[in-house]
Amino acid sequence: QVQLVESGGGLVQAGGSLRLSCAASGRTSSTVTMGWFRQAPGKEREFVATIWLSASGTYYNTYFADSVRGRFTISRDNAKNTLTLQMNTLKPEDTAVYYCAASASPGMKRRQQDYDFWGQGTQVTVSS
Repeated sequence: QVQLVESGGGLVQAGGSLRLSCAASGRTSSTVTMGWFRQAPGKEREFVATIWLSASGTYYNTYFADSVRGRFTISRDNAKNTLTLQMNTLKPEDTAVYYCAASASPGMKRRQQDYDFWGQGTQVTVSS
């Protein structure tokens, strides 16, 4: 099993930045691919970003939802078992609960059903 705990959410004005972290514990070898999702009030949970190891095993690839590409970056520190989402130029429509997710299998994953483990979420509120 893998436990994921998000932190770093909060209230920020439009145009501001926030940095979300996700700490993984337990069987961290199962966090092969990791991602961020979000769920706004009254809406379904949606994909935000994912990071996965290249086929060569020498670097990480990243992929973002169109709505956040160019504003958000995703990174991971395997030594610290931490996943990070840096969010810049935040907009009110970024307001949501943000969830960290991990998959035990390799490759890019944008669907919720492809992830095996989930955190409890952290609230991000962007005021206009």
